[in-house]
Formats: sequence, C-alpha cells, structure tokens
Amino acid sequence: MVDDWTGRAGPGLSDEGARAVVRRLRPRELLALDALAAVVLMAAFLAISGASATGSAAPPAARVTLAALMGLPVAVRRLWPVPVCAVTAVASLVAALSGVVSEPFLSVALALYWVAVTAPRARWVPTPTIGLVSVVFLLAVVLAGASTWEPGALPMQVVGVALAGAAWATGRAVRERRAYAARSARQLADRAVAEERLRIARELHDVVAHHIGVIAVKAGVAHHVLAEHPEAAGEALGVIGTASRAALAEMRHMLGVLRSDGTTDEEVADLRPSLGLSELSGLVEHAAAAGVEVEVRARDLRGLPGTVDLSAYRIVQEALTNVMKHAGPTRCRVELDTDEHGLRIRVTDDGPRRRPHPRPGVAPGHGLLGMRERVALHGGDFRAGPRPEGGFAVSVRLPFTRQAG
Repeated sequence: MVDDWTGRAGPGLSDEGARAVVRRLRPRELLALDALAAVVLMAAFLAISGASATGSAAPPAARVTLAALMGLPVAVRRLWPVPVCAVTAVASLVAALSGVVSEPFLSVALALYWVAVTAPRARWVPTPTIGLVSVVFLLAVVLAGASTWEPGALPMQVVGVALAGAAWATGRAVRERRAYAARSARQLADRAVAEERLRIARELHDVVAHHIGVIAVKAGVAHHVLAEHPEAAGEALGVIGTASRAALAEMRHMLGVLRSDGTTDEEVADLRPSLGLSELSGLVEHAAAAGVEVEVRARDLRGLPGTVDLSAYRIVQEALTNVMKHAGPTRCRVELDTDEHGLRIRVTDDGPRRRPHPRPGVAPGHGLLGMRERVALHGGDFRAGPRPEGGFAVSVRLPFTRQAG
C-alpha cells in the first residue's frame, strides 16, 4: 500500500538533499514494488498451503494455481484495480472454503485499497463506519492475545474481512486528501490569477487615466481657443498627439508582457515596463502641458526596491492626474524623501486659480482608491484630503528595506 514516499530533512540535510534522498516514486517504480509484493505473496501462500495438513492433501497443481491467482494479480492492481480485486477475492474465497490456504485476505486488502483510492465516491457506502468497526475489531483481536489465534477460536477470514475494511477506509482517506490538495492548488491558482488581473487593471487605469486626463484638458483648451487663437489650439492638439502616443506605447508594453507565453525569465524581464521615480520628468512635462506648474523636491532615493519605485511613480502619476483634472491650471509640489521608516511622498497643489475645487462637470474616478490599494500592498500609510489653506494634499509612506549599494 505504499504509493509515495514523503519525509522531513534530518539535522544534517538541506531541503535539496532531503528531496534527493526521499522523493515521490515514479509509476514504474511503484509497479516494480507491486510486482515484488505479488511474488512474495505467492511464495507465502505456497508455504502456508504446504504446511497445512488439509492443504497438503490437495493436488500440487491446485495449490500452485490458487496461490498464483491470489498473489500475482497484485502486480497490476494499479492498472486494473477492480478486476484484480475481483480475481483475488474469488481465489481467496475458494482457497478458504477448500481449506487449501487459511490467511486473512492479504491480497484482497492490497487490491481493495487501490480500488478505494481510484474509484469515484459513492454516497451509499458508509466508509467512516466501515473504517471504525474494522479498526476496533483489529485492536480487539490484538489485545485478546494468542488465545484468539488458536485453531477454531476465530476464523482467519473474519480477521481478513476486518483487514479489508481497514484497507478500504484508508484508501478513501488517501483519495479525499488528494482531492483536497487538488482543490487547494486550484484555489491558489485562481487567487493568483485574480491578483494578477487586479494588478493589470491597476496598471491600465494608471496609464490610461493619466494620459486621457491630459488629452481631456488640452481638448477643452483647443475647443475654447480654436476660433480666436488657432496657434494655441495647434499646440494643444500637439500635446494630445504626444499623450495619446505615450499611452499607446505603455499599453503595448504591458500587452507584450501578457503575450509572453513560453518566453524565458530574461525575455519577460525585458518586456516589463521600467518605470520609476527616475522618469518623473515625463510626468512633469505632461502636467506642464496641461497648465500645471510642478516643482519636484527629491532627496536620498538610492536603493529603492523595484516594486516600491514603480508604486511611487504610479502614485505621483495619479496624484498629478487628479490635479490636472480637478484643479489645473495651478501650482503643484511633489516631495520625495526617505528615512528609517521608508519612502515618504507628498503631493500638494494650491487649488484652482479661477474655479472651485474640484472642477464642476468632472466625474469622480478611482484614482484615490487605486493609490490607497497600492499603499496597502506595501503595508504603508495613505492620507488624502483638502488643505486648510486651500488646494489638495496626498501624503503617502511606503515602508521598505534599503537595498545595498
């Protein structure tokens, strides 16, 4: 009944060494073990039949045939579980009734175990009851001592039925454990897919919201000044073209990662967007094109982990997008600094110069929610709200361990 080998590393073995010493057996190795067990069982049945006074009177051919039918089919129990169980059960019953071999249905228990492992679950079979009764009976036989095994005291076949019941219950338990492991693996895979979809959705939102925000602002400007200042309208249309091309480039970059099935880790790494705080100049230019004057103050940004660097870039991007949508044209300050607690980000604006904050007619989006989710992924702090002196402020702390070098 050995189906796999598992174990734990000893004091002097690493995980890799333990896996090399104790590993899951291959199908061919398991079949070889079953073949060895079949030969041993046949030899044991021949020895038992030869030692029995009743069995010695049976023709040798009959004893060999019954021993072979009882033992050898066990070698292929993994290939044909039900037929093997039926053949061994009939042969064992015939041997017991004829008195040729008296044994506790060992081969039947081995075959029935694998039937229980592979057969679909049947609700009408009371497996827990069968297992409990079988185990209790076997324990009682063991505790009863040698008197139970005296001739005529207890038929060996009764013990065999209890042994077969215990084998069945054990096989069903193994099947349930494997089914639970498979369900857990599927749930983990589904959770990983959901998290990846959420990450992609967040990235797409950040890319699209920023560039579409610039496009919306400049489109409004172009429409407003088209008749009186066509040169200003032309500049606005130029900014729209630049922003739309940048959005398409980033989206193609991201879709390239999604289509990288079968590529190596290095190729996937090359496809991933290499965005970070070093690219803030592009955000500043986009904001300036939308009429927002941005002042950046950055100090000691060395050694930021890649995930923190990307999240910080996206947070600043979303904050500037909100300023352009709800407050621009205005002035805005971006402050970046690190201390022993992590990276601190603060984005503030002075509020609209000619309109109340937020701008009427602009529908609320998911910008603040997206920033809050990014911060939560790092276990940081997020605060956002109007400033007493006017304008709006976003304050973020992203904890991290500084990278060496």
